[in-house]
Amino acid sequence: MIERPLDRTSPIPLYFQIAENLKQAIEDGTLKPGERLDNELDLTARLGVSRPTVRQAVQRLVDQGLVVRRRGLGTVVVAPRILRSVALSSLYDDLSAHHRHPATTVLTAAQLEADDELAALLALPAGAPVLSVERLRLADGTPLALMHNYLPVGLLKGRPEDELEKTGLYELLRSQGIQLHAGEQVIGARKATAIEARLLQAPRTATVLTMTRTTFDRDGRPVEHGSHAYLADRYSFTMTLVAH
Repeated sequence: MIERPLDRTSPIPLYFQIAENLKQAIEDGTLKPGERLDNELDLTARLGVSRPTVRQAVQRLVDQGLVVRRRGLGTVVVAPRILRSVALSSLYDDLSAHHRHPATTVLTAAQLEADDELAALLALPAGAPVLSVERLRLADGTPLALMHNYLPVGLLKGRPEDELEKTGLYELLRSQGIQLHAGEQVIGARKATAIEARLLQAPRTATVLTMTRTTFDRDGRPVEHGSHAYLADRYSFTMTLVAH
């Protein structure tokens, strides 16, 4: 539904006005995630514009990540993509700050012996015990990310796997007096594995953004190492660049 009439005397192109009206309807909830837009012919007739104009307006929404074209379904409104600044924060914290509703399923939690690479990352002797926790993170009920974290055994008290169903890892660390200070992080992208696609309820051809991070406390000691995969069509990283 488009509430505002088109201004045909404006220098603003009609396709842009149509796209902005649809965008407003999506953002204010008039058009909800999962709803289909009217097809091009219906929009053309209702708005009194050409089909290429409608097509250009819809393409603008596709480019902005607000709708997707799905074979057999048409053009469908999607949940807003989560934009996360590259900072030393947890996904749970960021979702809460943006008024999204995070939920977590702990898939596995086990103690294992650190191999040479993991031991070096956590500044532990090879073979030292580490806690391995794998979680599925959801936003507003929709799968968003798979997260695998490793921590020195004994760093967290109690049964952290139970607490991590209710809160984020960084919040749990802070609640136990561990002060996070810095992190080393690498961001990449690749195709989802079959297991990732199944858990994230995504097509086998889906792309995931990857992030590996090692976090340090104020004394420079490694606290945790994480390897995460985020669905690229639901999630983006943002960063601010400053010239020196």
